[in-house]
Amino acid sequence: MGPTRGLYRRLSEKFGSRRISEIKRQELQTFHAALLDEGLAPATADHHIKLVRQALNLAVEWELLEKNPAAGIRLFNRDNRVERYLKGEQLDQLMAVLRTDENRAVCRIAMFLLSTGCRLNEALRAEWAQIDRQTRTWRVPASNSTSKRVRAVPLNDSAIEVLDQVGTEGVHVNLFVNSETGKRYTTIHKVWGRLRKKAGLPWLRIHDLRHQFASFLVNSGRTLCEVQQILGHSDPSVTQRYAHLSTESLQDAANSASVLIQGAMPATPSSVPATA
Repeated sequence: MGPTRGLYRRLSEKFGSRRISEIKRQELQTFHAALLDEGLAPATADHHIKLVRQALNLAVEWELLEKNPAAGIRLFNRDNRVERYLKGEQLDQLMAVLRTDENRAVCRIAMFLLSTGCRLNEALRAEWAQIDRQTRTWRVPASNSTSKRVRAVPLNDSAIEVLDQVGTEGVHVNLFVNSETGKRYTTIHKVWGRLRKKAGLPWLRIHDLRHQFASFLVNSGRTLCEVQQILGHSDPSVTQRYAHLSTESLQDAANSASVLIQGAMPATPSSVPATA
């Protein structure tokens, strides 16, 4: 189930059996706030209210409703483009949880996201037929890609380790399957909410793992062009958000030269030999 289908499902479960005249403003506000508790991003929670507002605006226009109860509900409006990066100690905290938590399936999904930079929906819909172990690549079909283009994602050692551990190869079509239902995972937000809090990182969104992967690449000296190809950005301007990381990496490189230069310099002017 993709993000859009999940949105419709939540709205249907909450309001699908109700008359539109019975839906109250306070009820919508409570529903909106509860979405954050489920682990959804603020922007995703806002999409629910925007859709309800649009639907009820039509009801008002068609004279089925006198007033739209969703009108004026304050959105979270948090900038979903903000990238959050883990510092060394924070990455250690996250990895400690992902390596040991009892929900191994969701931990492996998170590890796969961190190891490939893919989007959550791409990972949850990934199939074994798309995996080529010989070339260590994962072919993401256009139907699963936001860019609507086929792309090959390189599988590094940590991604291969996840594939070796999931235990679904040759048994199920999809990589990540819920052992209790026998069906592929469609969401992990509730469990992710628990995992990130356990790691002491309550602000870490599941999409931030994609940004973190990009930071690994840039800080290792990979070019923005390479990052663009691996992440599957059709527009290079999207990749430019990571340009500041490249600048920081270059600054660190320059600073390493400075350390050598300063180490070779006299400690004090008095140590400089006098000229004749």
